[in-house]
Amino acid sequence: MAAISLEAVSKVYPNGHAAVRDVTLGIDDGELLVLVGPSGSGKSTVLRLIAGLETASGGRITIGGGDVTDVAPQERDLAMVFQTYALYPHKSVRENLAFALEVRRMPAAQIEERVRAAATGLGIESLLDRKPAQLSGGQRQRVALGRAIVREPKAFLLDEPLSNLDPLLRAGTRAELALLHRRLGATMVYVTHDQEEAMTLATRMAVMNGGIIEQVAAPLEIFARPATTFVAQFVGTPSMNLWPATWSCAGAAQQMEAASFSLDAAKAAGASAAQDGSRLVIGLRPHDIDVTPIGGGDVDGTVELVEALGAWTTMHVRVGTDRELIRVAALAGPAARPGERVGLRFRRDRLQLFDAATQRNLLTS
Repeated sequence: MAAISLEAVSKVYPNGHAAVRDVTLGIDDGELLVLVGPSGSGKSTVLRLIAGLETASGGRITIGGGDVTDVAPQERDLAMVFQTYALYPHKSVRENLAFALEVRRMPAAQIEERVRAAATGLGIESLLDRKPAQLSGGQRQRVALGRAIVREPKAFLLDEPLSNLDPLLRAGTRAELALLHRRLGATMVYVTHDQEEAMTLATRMAVMNGGIIEQVAAPLEIFARPATTFVAQFVGTPSMNLWPATWSCAGAAQQMEAASFSLDAAKAAGASAAQDGSRLVIGLRPHDIDVTPIGGGDVDGTVELVEALGAWTTMHVRVGTDRELIRVAALAGPAARPGERVGLRFRRDRLQLFDAATQRNLLTS
């Protein structure tokens, strides 16, 4: 396996569209790095640049310390797994797994050994004599993974490999993939738009938006301390509440004035970096808001929608004259009904402060 490095890599198409802009990223040997972001953010383009399927417009790409920026895809020794399985329908599972090794003219005994090892590791050893049409979607995806594994490449590149599976099968295959990574110790770059998939799989996540990387860190670090307002809203379900506000200081008192409420927020993360009169964006995750009786919190509002999600209940509460929406998430239990009035108390030590101009977290700027 090998480390991968991108240094100021960009991709601009002939029509002028910049799909990737000045991306610098290091992927450690044995790491499972997940590129996550909405459609059109550039994550799949980054993967294709690493694979050599796209030519970089600028910058440098290295694999295992060697410069591969201008090296052909077949000479980079990488294995790709796509959301479409791309299996040979007329070949058995065994033949699909063995095909790339046969092309390399590897000895038959060695091919059989690798095929057996990969099939056992993926739990498909009983399927070796079946054709792809006789397999379920999850089984086909494991065969596609096995075909990559038998090659023993420098790194694996996975482009939304689970997107065609139903939710239950997707969750099970995701767990299998995480265990497989731990067992192989392989370098993997994984692309998805599903932030839950990214959170559960990644050693580190790289959150992309508009062709740039907004933040790279461990999943829980990104969740707890998002670098930008985009990351704050993209990572986490339900997404973080964000409110434009003005910071004011009167002696020792520190206040944040939003459209529908004001807060004494000296304990907010980033408060020490805020200045009197500065324009901010307040961020607070829904589960960091407590429901209280009317008048018992920081602001009162009217419940407009209740979503019972099993373990959690999410309430949408309207407050203030301009009808600002606040999302509140709590462990399942008795919840207010639409139309009821409730109080909301914000946990001050969980408040995040972002600069309104740059949209960056004051603690990570």
